[in-house]
Amino acid sequence: MSLARSTASRFAKIALGHLTREYPNKLDHVMGGAEDVRSPRDLHPIFFGSFDWHSCVHGYWLLATLLRLRPEMPEAETIVALFDDAFTAEKVAGELAYLDRPESRGFERPYGWAWSLMLQAELLRHDRPWARLHAPLASAFARRLGDFLPRADYPIRSGAHHNTAFALVLASEYADMAGDPALRQLLQTRALVWYGQDAACQAWEPSGDDFLSPALIEAEAMRRLLPRESFDLWFPRFLPDLADKQPATLFTPARVSDRTDGKIAHLDGLNLSRAWCWRTLASAMSESDPAKTHAISAALNHLAAAIPHVSGDYMGEHWLATFALLALENG
Repeated sequence: MSLARSTASRFAKIALGHLTREYPNKLDHVMGGAEDVRSPRDLHPIFFGSFDWHSCVHGYWLLATLLRLRPEMPEAETIVALFDDAFTAEKVAGELAYLDRPESRGFERPYGWAWSLMLQAELLRHDRPWARLHAPLASAFARRLGDFLPRADYPIRSGAHHNTAFALVLASEYADMAGDPALRQLLQTRALVWYGQDAACQAWEPSGDDFLSPALIEAEAMRRLLPRESFDLWFPRFLPDLADKQPATLFTPARVSDRTDGKIAHLDGLNLSRAWCWRTLASAMSESDPAKTHAISAALNHLAAAIPHVSGDYMGEHWLATFALLALENG
């Protein structure tokens, strides 16, 4: 479970093939009038490709991360040129103008918000002007998140875009990299309100279009946001039977019956995101914990089930490499 140069190159080729591919396109676009009937590229000067806005955002995260991890790969120059063209003051202003529309209040909440913050966290790791230029957009989403979280009395526990635990995970990466302790404290407070009393998780999953495990991504959010001693108390209460490989569904890769169906293809992403979470959770387990071996084995099994299918059909190809990279590089 590591990122070979050949794998990095493969993932880069996949992302470069769709980041500027405008169609097919699934817009998250509320129209206030006939003047809002516009093309994806007209609405979003940077993030118009990759089938939908959020996939385009995390496609840029994928390439930025690959560039940092494998700067010697043959696609590096192409990536730099793409970023230099994409991240300009004018184009970022165009993305901000879209957010300023009254109809855009709920645009991409919370998944796209969190991925914009995750992208900024990665751009901050590069000695390029990209983070400075993208910062106004990331700051706008950080403000939206800061305004939204205190009003969100209840978590969203689905296994897809609206999952609130996943948003907390990505936003915590931004809070740490950007040096925003107030945001990190808000994320921690909300995690405790939403999930602090959860115990004996039954893990009624997967649902038919999950790409996240509601159980494991909640655990990952708590691992990231709680002090270690607090997490060590919470986690055994939340999943008390991991040493017996229960709930069994969490250890069993999902079957994907039709990879041309965009919703069913989500299940490849579920297998990859479970691999990611099992790796990170295993890293928090002591060497003497019998569940640790089970967690590592589950990560390997889920990765093996999905990694061959990162490309092939556009319904998965426009986004799956991102989740494959999470699984490979975030243990």
